[in-house]
Amino acid sequence: MNDPSIFEALKNVAKLKDVLRDAEGMREQVEKMNEELTARTVEGDAGAGAVRVVMNGKMDVLRVRLDRPLLAALTSAGDETDQAMIEELLAAAFNAASSKVRQAVGEEMQRMTGGLNLPPGVGQLFGAG
Repeated sequence: MNDPSIFEALKNVAKLKDVLRDAEGMREQVEKMNEELTARTVEGDAGAGAVRVVMNGKMDVLRVRLDRPLLAALTSAGDETDQAMIEELLAAAFNAASSKVRQAVGEEMQRMTGGLNLPPGVGQLFGAG
């Protein structure tokens, strides 16, 4: 009984074993990358530094800094318009910081995959971001 499809199936099982082994190695690399990203910090700012947000690579906010003299210069009336401006500056600073985190994650994924252009979200299969 020399059925070629059986031999092909056995070859595919061997290939599957290699793929699974490679996936485990990739998972370990992603775990290491996650640890490195957690230790890395980025800072986003708005209003020429009036508002600064510091995040780690997991997008956890570590600090929010408000430069009082600079905010006072930007918001002199102390009314609802000033509150709206400060709220907009906070949102812009958060967005700037999160953009830097996404960029850092993308760079790490490129480094880890040797420059392969993987579709968005592939890292999540292995536990990244």
